[in-house]
Amino acid sequence: MTEVTEVEASTPPTDPATPTEAAASTRPPRGRRGQGKGGAREGKNPAARPQGTQRKPHPALERLFELYPAMFGANFLPLKLGVFQELMAAHPDDFAKDDLKLALGQHARSTRYLEAVAMGAKRHDLQGNPVEDLAPEHIHHAILEVHKRRQARSKEDLSPHLRARLVRAIEASGLDREAYTAIARSNDETANAALQEAFTEIAGRTAKREALQTAYQASGRSVAAFAEMYGLDQAEVQRMVAATKD
Repeated sequence: MTEVTEVEASTPPTDPATPTEAAASTRPPRGRRGQGKGGAREGKNPAARPQGTQRKPHPALERLFELYPAMFGANFLPLKLGVFQELMAAHPDDFAKDDLKLALGQHARSTRYLEAVAMGAKRHDLQGNPVEDLAPEHIHHAILEVHKRRQARSKEDLSPHLRARLVRAIEASGLDREAYTAIARSNDETANAALQEAFTEIAGRTAKREALQTAYQASGRSVAAFAEMYGLDQAEVQRMVAATKD
């Protein structure tokens, strides 16, 4: 359960499955201020903790692991919407309302959870069954947050990896440029620039594919002959032909 301690209190909300993320993104978690000795202000400035240390998981997370190991164990999966209310109804004696909010917020802001969201995995119920798709905007913002955290720890420029992930997310969303921009635009100009670079790459791919389709149709050649003539992978040409027929 130590993996969930990677969360930073300032992380912007990316997933609405828990009710605490918007609040936690703007203030320190309740219960940190005014505590007794041994941890009075430990959570106020996570960056001030010694490098390599991890925040202790909330006790309620340990109880969640005991009750639902498929969702709060080694494998991190996006939670279904309304899971907080479901847990409170099913286990009123196990969790105080505020404790459960904090625990789920900590879990949902962990890097491993955000990575699961960024990959576009389906939302799951408490038994670990996939039940619904993630909204494209939740995937998008999770991709940005995971990139931000990894870039902060790496000397390598990870922008190409970010752009590739955004391209896949845009294509998987089924939204056109205008619609995707509407749900993804933020006040972060760096993030907006990365989004525009992804759209530029998609436009280039689309133009190339359309040009190849035109050339193939005009060539009168077989898939194998056309692929050899242009030095292309035959399977790629076959997919292009199939897409044209669709």
